Amino acid sequence: MLNHRRWSALDGADHGWLKAKHHFAVSAAGNPAHGPLGSLIVWNDDEIAANSGFPLHGHKDIEIITYVRQGVVVHQDNLGSIGRIEAGEVQVMSAGTGIRHSEYNPGNVPLKIYQIWILPREPGGKPCWGTKPFPKVDRSGRFVVLASGMPGDDDALSIRANGRVLGMTLNSGRSVRYDLDSLRSAYLVVAAGLVTVNGEAVGPLDGLGITRESAIDIVAMEDAELVMVDVG
Repeated sequence: MLNHRRWSALDGADHGWLKAKHHFAVSAAGNPAHGPLGSLIVWNDDEIAANSGFPLHGHKDIEIITYVRQGVVVHQDNLGSIGRIEAGEVQVMSAGTGIRHSEYNPGNVPLKIYQIWILPREPGGKPCWGTKPFPKVDRSGRFVVLASGMPGDDDALSIRANGRVLGMTLNSGRSVRYDLDSLRSAYLVVAAGLVTVNGEAVGPLDGLGITRESAIDIVAMEDAELVMVDVG
């Protein structure tokens, strides 16, 4: 079953320095049709103005994956970690028993990121942070695992969750099949371009919830960039 969450139908907020669209409802007032998928509970499309960002704040018992689409984000936390993450790179933060961090856009162009939250297998654990580049040329025409808590995904950033985050670019006219366990769920976002998924047209910045499917067939109607989470 496919649940198309069009960009125009997403909840959102505009705080001036932060413009956000929420693929998943973040409060009781949100779109009731946009509930969690398995352990995937948040997918925010954030645009952060130049020379601004999130001040120091805390998280606990959540796996947070940040996918940088445009610009640069500077991360700093109370573990002593400091990182500069650029477009094409991914960072993960396992909040565990608790972590405090800030995220800031030091550039002169808006920062565009996906913030993805997945529930951990179990609460607690030592908090940690990491980052890694994933050049788009390496994920052309195929899904590459960016972050994962699943066996065998040794080249991906590690998270403590029953899921994986994948990325791909797909040239116009090309197609890819992705096999799914019908007992798992997936959420696909078209970061750029236009595709069809099992015949359903999915436009730029749209999301697609996928449940009870054994496979999806993706066809690029124009050059596309895709991000997907596969969770139990």
